[in-house]
Amino acid sequence: MRVEKTVIGQLNKCYCTAPLHYRGRQHFLVAAEKDDPCLLFDQDGVLQETIWERPGGVMSIVQLPGGDGAFLTTRKFYSPNDSTEARIELVTPRPEGGWEVRTLADLPFVHRFDILTRNGRHYLLACTLKSGHETRDDWSQPGQVFAGELPEDLSVFREGAQLPLTVLKDQMLKNHGYSRYLDGGTETGLAAWEGGVCQFVPPEEAGGAWDIRQLLDEPASDAVLADLDGDGQPELAAISPFHGDRFRIYKQQAGTYRLVYEYGEPMEFLHAMYGGIFCGRPTVIVGHRAGKQELAAFTWDAAGKTYVRRVLDSGRGPANILRLESRGRDVLIAANRETNEIAMYHIEDF
Repeated sequence: MRVEKTVIGQLNKCYCTAPLHYRGRQHFLVAAEKDDPCLLFDQDGVLQETIWERPGGVMSIVQLPGGDGAFLTTRKFYSPNDSTEARIELVTPRPEGGWEVRTLADLPFVHRFDILTRNGRHYLLACTLKSGHETRDDWSQPGQVFAGELPEDLSVFREGAQLPLTVLKDQMLKNHGYSRYLDGGTETGLAAWEGGVCQFVPPEEAGGAWDIRQLLDEPASDAVLADLDGDGQPELAAISPFHGDRFRIYKQQAGTYRLVYEYGEPMEFLHAMYGGIFCGRPTVIVGHRAGKQELAAFTWDAAGKTYVRRVLDSGRGPANILRLESRGRDVLIAANRETNEIAMYHIEDF
């Protein structure tokens, strides 16, 4: 395995990474957890411009389907104890330069969100870490998952006229993790919380009900589905518990996900997670923000019939990671929050 790392920038408490197709080319965004900028890079990791200087508190960014540069973002989520003003905003490039920002929905403690498309309709799926609190570190008001259908024209929304949202599921203590999973051609979302992992499937028809499936009943901080062993059925890889130190893999047996693997050593404050094809093979990549602060990849070893861990970097503390394809090569972008480092990794001979 050969890892080529390039530090492409410094950003205080860099946290969020997201792809952005803009002006006909692949770009990506990196934004900060605290009151710091959001930066736009081209596919080679060259800084193009600053989208905004402040405020920060960016947990998630998702491009609008079919849009050239327009995206949704969370703002003002600074920590579990400082996010009552968190919201989702619409960011659109202006023809004359610069970016227009308007409020789509005020949603206290919104941590993760996505845009899922089914049968030509787009749905916002938004997850709140909690619903409120009375004191610091108060978890007595659990989080929720909200949904709302996005119209074609979002310009009608602003501070006084916001997107209506409906609660799909509540009582979700420490509702932290989210990932998208393409299930039989349908875009679905996985939410990870203290009560396990749920899969949210958008309505098949206009006005229909969401399908909510409980995949796991054990505490999870983040989770992804990926067919690591190539048997045609995805394994469920999860971090446990909330901001935890355990990496586990579950396989579906008799309709239930059962634990088949746990990495033998704790990885303190696991947080970054990716699941999918990387360098031509099914892979789960995780990063942890304390202790050795490693970035590590897990793959299936068919000969040994076990999962193998490879360390890609250490001592950097990644908060989130993004897989991109750049000029025919797989690239990993890491927001190494604990060292304020934005890094690009080219990995070969995986």
